[in-house]
Amino acid sequence: MRLKEKVALITGAASGIGRETALLFAAEGAAVVAADINDAACGEVAAAIRGAGGSAIGVHADVSRASDCEAMVAAAEREFGKLNVLFNNAGISHADDDDSISTSEAVWDLTFQINVKGVFLGCKYGIPALRRAGGGSIINTASFVAHLGAATPQLAYTASKGAVLSMTRELAAIHAREGIRVNALCPGPLRTELLMKYLNTPEKQQRRLVHIPMGRFGLAKEIAYSALFLASDESSFTTGAEFLADGGITSAYTTPE
Repeated sequence: MRLKEKVALITGAASGIGRETALLFAAEGAAVVAADINDAACGEVAAAIRGAGGSAIGVHADVSRASDCEAMVAAAEREFGKLNVLFNNAGISHADDDDSISTSEAVWDLTFQINVKGVFLGCKYGIPALRRAGGGSIINTASFVAHLGAATPQLAYTASKGAVLSMTRELAAIHAREGIRVNALCPGPLRTELLMKYLNTPEKQQRRLVHIPMGRFGLAKEIAYSALFLASDESSFTTGAEFLADGGITSAYTTPE
């Protein structure tokens, strides 16, 4: 088991990448703290892990609130005695996110509150716990659009994920000699609710697929396996990385004709 005797805290654990990662980490031996604003779905993930013989708790966490982030870290240490892995995965892509003219300040602010401040607060309260455990791994979910920009305008989301990359690089440099590794996981287009709510017709999906060399959307579970590598001791010399799992889109991106 690649995460035996480790304790992992995962935000946004109720669905998508977070859910698949929680299940995978538990199968690989980790005790899991599944954090999300959706208490019912989060509890279901924790219950599924326990039903399979693993250890898990569900905790309520709005990652834009300092008190919730402090509480979720405290719950990990209280329940399992330590924290070894922090996966700052919670994020949003707002339906009204567009270009700079059309995007409202409210949408901009909400996106940054969750996607950027949420990572900051996770680290603010998680890093002291990782120190107490003697080191560990932080994984921050960014996106391929932070490298390329998005063909369909989603300015707040793209800018927020760029901020996550910058924050990850600096945190990695600051904490490297404490045995705390910090890496950004950059998924490509995935067949998840977050993306499919926009690509809601075969025509829209095909327009995106023509830019992906593999010719298909990724799966949340495939991203979970990338997170597993970054969480495990197998990535012990990896920090400050922008880990792309994108089906090759950043290697062959072209603008729509």
